[in-house]
Amino acid sequence: MKRGRRLVGRALFVVIGLAIGYSVLPFLWELFRISQVGWLNNGVTNAIIGALIFYLLSFIFIDPILAFIRKTEKQLLTINPSKILFGSLFLLVGLILANVIAIPLYRINFFLVSTVLPVFLMIFLGYLGFRIGVTQTDDWRKLFKSRRGNDIENLIYDQKTDDNFRKYKILDTSVIIDGRIHEIVKTGFVEGVLLVPDFVVHELQLISDSADSLKRARGRRGLDILNDMKSDPEVKIENYDGDFEDMTEVDSKLIKLAKLIDGVVVTNDYNLNKVSEFQNVPVLNINQLANSMKPAVLPGEAMEVTVVKTGTERQQGVAYLEDGTMVVVEDGQYYLNKTLKVIVTSALQTAAGRMIFAKPQHATHGITGSSSSKNKK
Repeated sequence: MKRGRRLVGRALFVVIGLAIGYSVLPFLWELFRISQVGWLNNGVTNAIIGALIFYLLSFIFIDPILAFIRKTEKQLLTINPSKILFGSLFLLVGLILANVIAIPLYRINFFLVSTVLPVFLMIFLGYLGFRIGVTQTDDWRKLFKSRRGNDIENLIYDQKTDDNFRKYKILDTSVIIDGRIHEIVKTGFVEGVLLVPDFVVHELQLISDSADSLKRARGRRGLDILNDMKSDPEVKIENYDGDFEDMTEVDSKLIKLAKLIDGVVVTNDYNLNKVSEFQNVPVLNINQLANSMKPAVLPGEAMEVTVVKTGTERQQGVAYLEDGTMVVVEDGQYYLNKTLKVIVTSALQTAAGRMIFAKPQHATHGITGSSSSKNKK
């Protein structure tokens, strides 16, 4: 593939050399006062000399040019199609405007003014038009939509859509392994297209090949979930095959990709969540969603739990609710592997989830009873 590109590139260099040699070399012969040499100053010789010079130059410049083209292709693949559309339209407007301005310049019999200056105008105004089209895409889209339907409700709807809706939801490794994103998408609470970059799939593959059996199982679970979502007709999922070779960390690549395509990072990683917020990248955290959906627990509420292990201090015991919420039971180590009724004393919301603190119900009754007996006395 690379060899074919080099051959095509050298062929283009030769064609350009033919054209430039035929048109430019006569001016050079006159400049150096050797235009009287008949065999030198003719169209065929000039074209051959130009082609030979550019063929030799191709060995120097072809690899940097091909590298630049590959980099440009990767960047274009990450650009929103609407930006390319508006950029191309305004590029065309810039070129037309440059040609209109250059009409009087073509009539001036001076090489720099009649040839070089119009080319400079086309490059400058074409680039300026492309930049205006790309950087102001949202404003142009809103303008065209508001022109099309002169009604305030449509305009407000378009603004809300542009400001809040982002087509691509970029999945990171943690949320794929977690697996709940599949069920959430099927309920319809997540709109748009799920985007899975190749560097995330590569990280899952490395985890699934790990020597640690626990990591290996997590990696294989993530790959299985990806395949399940890919085969599910209700899930819109796409692959992104680009990469950022100047970056090594997957989290940095995810944030960079989200900025390029105006996407949302979907994660369970607390640190990635905070870094994304700091860099003004929208984030959907599945853990935050799960915590917000847990029922509120108020002090004084009774519940039944099973103490499964001892705590860290004050003879505490630890139990778990069905949704995974940790319940710290005072004096709970005396009820290890037993089911008992407890009274909630307080609840604490942390970044990792919700923690509930409780006392055994009979202990609360004992305290209440002793206090009432003291009052009677």
